[in-house]
Amino acid sequence: MKKGELLTTPTRLLKLVLPLPAAVKNSGNNKTNIGHSLLKNNSVQPLALLVHPQQPLSYLERLIQAEIPPIVENGKEKIPSVYFRAEHSGSGENGPITRREAPKTAEEPSGRTTPTPNASDPAQRHEDPAMRASDNSSVRWSNSTEVGDFMRDAARGREFAIEIEGYDIELRVTVPSFNDRTHYMRAQLRRMSREIDELARIKRECDLMAYRGANFLAKGGFAVLGTWWATVYYVTFHTEYGWDLIEPVTYLAGLTTIMGGYLWFLYISRDLSYKAAMKVTVSRRQNALYEARGFDQHKWEQLVQEANALRREIKAVAIEYDVDWDEANVVGEDVKEVLSEERTKARERARASEKERDEVYSEEEKRKEESARAEKANTSPSS
Repeated sequence: MKKGELLTTPTRLLKLVLPLPAAVKNSGNNKTNIGHSLLKNNSVQPLALLVHPQQPLSYLERLIQAEIPPIVENGKEKIPSVYFRAEHSGSGENGPITRREAPKTAEEPSGRTTPTPNASDPAQRHEDPAMRASDNSSVRWSNSTEVGDFMRDAARGREFAIEIEGYDIELRVTVPSFNDRTHYMRAQLRRMSREIDELARIKRECDLMAYRGANFLAKGGFAVLGTWWATVYYVTFHTEYGWDLIEPVTYLAGLTTIMGGYLWFLYISRDLSYKAAMKVTVSRRQNALYEARGFDQHKWEQLVQEANALRREIKAVAIEYDVDWDEANVVGEDVKEVLSEERTKARERARASEKERDEVYSEEEKRKEESARAEKANTSPSS
């Protein structure tokens, strides 16, 4: 291996593979063999390190320091420091350039053209020692920087360098592309989208049947009221009983309706409205249909939450790499709409619960203020 590699794992950790050399020079010009990094045929054995994107570079530095021998400085052994360098992505003369701004080839007297060295190309800098020696486009990053933030900036240059104090070596590490970085995440999202698509189909059918049942019940209630009105009209004006009998009956019926509505309000603990009644009716019908069809509501919510979390991670990586990621090719248009709709519902529920907590908190504060005023009023006459 001439270069190191930065790979991704299914657990979303970063796997750094470094080709530690068999023999390097320290500050005392003495050769130090790294025996535990050699294979049986004396070739370089790559070293694999697992790091989390949220861990600092200092953690990666300590892992590398544990695999190399100390250097000798002024007759004393010292643990070498490790430096991380990446191409500077800021604006300026060393910043990224476009195709139109790229340097044109220089004409030679013989008519042949030779490409002008491009200092912004990491590959050319690595191959040309003179260019690498005069390289001013790379910057050293602080070891307190998170690995993920460092990778975000190093991805624009396609590679970064690791320098070890006291050793005349520079380990070049290639940064994975967007497809390599999100390979496992996209595969997991694709697998989850198939489950979500199947569950969404069952949920859509159950919800449709529940809403139809609630609408049918509401229409049935209107039919009952219409029948009651027709009965009162007929008994009052077309029978011998008349209004003398119907008046107390209608009064008691109206009072019973009010009492039933009050009990309903106590049961649902919500506003006594048509919307609240429809919501409770639809929710009950949905739960019954979900149980009959084998739809697991807890599994559905967990899948949707994990899928939306994966979408956010992939979109964040796409922003880092400046890539337009079309998630419809991975999850499909239907699943994309379902996930967006569920995410909107989750936000609305979160806002509603936060509003309820604020209202409860305000009521508690008012009670405390009233009790404080009452105590103050009671203590003032005695004093």
